[in-house]
Amino acid sequence: MNELRAILSDVVTRLFTERVTRELSEAAEKGEWPGALWQAIEENGLTLPLVPETKGGAGGTWGDAYVVVSAAGRHAVPLPLAETIVASWLLLAAGLEVPLGPLTVAPVQRDERLKLVRRDGGLRLDGTAARVPWGRAAKHVVVVDETDGRATVALVAAGGARVTPDTNLAREPRDTLAFAGAPVLAAAPTAGLPHDAVRLYGALVRAAQMAGGLEAILALATRYATERRQFGRPIGQFQAIQQGLAVLAGHAAAAGMAAANAFRAADRRDPWFETAVAKARVGEAAGIGASIAHQVHGAIGFTYEHQLQFVTRRLWSWRAEFGGESEWATLLGRSVAERGAETLWSFLAAR
Repeated sequence: MNELRAILSDVVTRLFTERVTRELSEAAEKGEWPGALWQAIEENGLTLPLVPETKGGAGGTWGDAYVVVSAAGRHAVPLPLAETIVASWLLLAAGLEVPLGPLTVAPVQRDERLKLVRRDGGLRLDGTAARVPWGRAAKHVVVVDETDGRATVALVAAGGARVTPDTNLAREPRDTLAFAGAPVLAAAPTAGLPHDAVRLYGALVRAAQMAGGLEAILALATRYATERRQFGRPIGQFQAIQQGLAVLAGHAAAAGMAAANAFRAADRRDPWFETAVAKARVGEAAGIGASIAHQVHGAIGFTYEHQLQFVTRRLWSWRAEFGGESEWATLLGRSVAERGAETLWSFLAAR
């Protein structure tokens, strides 16, 4: 980590440690928007790390964004920070202005499509998108559709959709947005952006959030194993607990490496392979890691009074969003098969 990222890490860690309290997390799960926290994050430039300074952003890279997104996952920040970062980058890639306030992206589901159509002298958006992250809280929605053979990025006011509220297991908003001729505020085609850019970059940031979450549950489980005593000694001295923590630590390390590598690939503008690897590997680690953490904690880890379940419920939710590990693993297998076995090693060595 270079000096700039070390400073950034200190800033986000201090901010999230001080502001993401238990009371705030519980209020957010009851539907209360943490406006003061969002304002603090926005004032510190953490919502727009990829936007140039001349346009009001931090002028950073995807590598810098990884520091922010993984920290948000580590602290279970109940805000659409990752979604805003992705949405702002998509707008930037199309040369569009990035509005202030929380943003989200759609669609999330693989078989859904929001369609841009020309009607009444302008572009309109039609279609329904389910499980949209923070759909009810976002000020704008960013959509990528293919028009005239090219990916087109469009910005739509979230108020132009009919919202059906829903939540995921972590009680984060995952709403259905129905658009019927909603006016497009701005749109532009962009070269080099895949038509599935929303799912690709959504999977990228979810991998980073889960990697951060795995770091958090490893720390919680390790601390609990040193504090909880059974049969006259800390449970961390029992071999079975030590073995479980070692496995959890290995998965957390592998997840962090896979996610960070995918963000480095994003800076090269060619992140598909690394993102697929990261989402599959980190998703697997999230399932195994959450299981071990709860085994170490026993029944107390499942209670609402304990911090562990705030993180593990997010891990279980995030691993399925923007494609689960089985979907990305299948796509990876097809990609390798299409290239041929004789090219696999040279391809991997060149990444």
